[in-house]
Amino acid sequence: MTDPAGPWHRLADSCVLLDGFHALKHAVRFGAEVTVAVTTDREATLALADELAPDVRRALDALLTEVPEPVYASLVPRPHPTGVAALAVRPSRAANLERLARTERTAPVVVLDQPRNLGNAGAVIRLAAGFGATGVVTTGTLDPWHPTVVRAGAGLHFATAVERVTVEELPPGPLFALDPEGDDIRGTKFPDDAVLAFGSERSGLSADLRARADHLLSLPMRPQVSSYNLATSVAMTLYHWSLDGGV
Repeated sequence: MTDPAGPWHRLADSCVLLDGFHALKHAVRFGAEVTVAVTTDREATLALADELAPDVRRALDALLTEVPEPVYASLVPRPHPTGVAALAVRPSRAANLERLARTERTAPVVVLDQPRNLGNAGAVIRLAAGFGATGVVTTGTLDPWHPTVVRAGAGLHFATAVERVTVEELPPGPLFALDPEGDDIRGTKFPDDAVLAFGSERSGLSADLRARADHLLSLPMRPQVSSYNLATSVAMTLYHWSLDGGV
């Protein structure tokens, strides 16, 4: 049996880390090019696939190599309870930007404006994939493909277009930005090609994005409650869009 540690170390810097069974499952399900995959217990992992993801069981059977726990632990920054890890090729930026720029979209693009929390960003990508959003883009310094973001997103980066852009590079479409001073969202119907922007929990929308917005909207909130969690705000907004026919 070929030792996977060699290929792993050669590819780790240029590939996306899929941390755990569910991240690998989703990546395979949505067409990721997985270059190497390891598990500490092949039989148990395939049994989990039989139970939770029979559609990708055959693909996982072909991909997985069993390795001792010390080898597995040496390959990942933080071992996952499922004892599974893999590397996948990151989708090309050009292909993602082309997908995001298409007009006549059938689902919105979510914009995270200068997000700070890696886990929150991953949770938003997971939500957006679940709602069938066209993509999630971030502005600022946070890398939306950081291993912690991918872990929080359960590998669902491969189910939507995920990229970091500048405000000037935002996809076309009417820009609806969530802001406490905006109009009540309940009076708004989103077009399918909407761009939905969310600021960070700490500082809200940046001045550049706020100036670019076509509409400012607010979520209903009890007085004296300062804010919602970012992922919660995105979920409420995408659900509002879905009421008119999304998903």
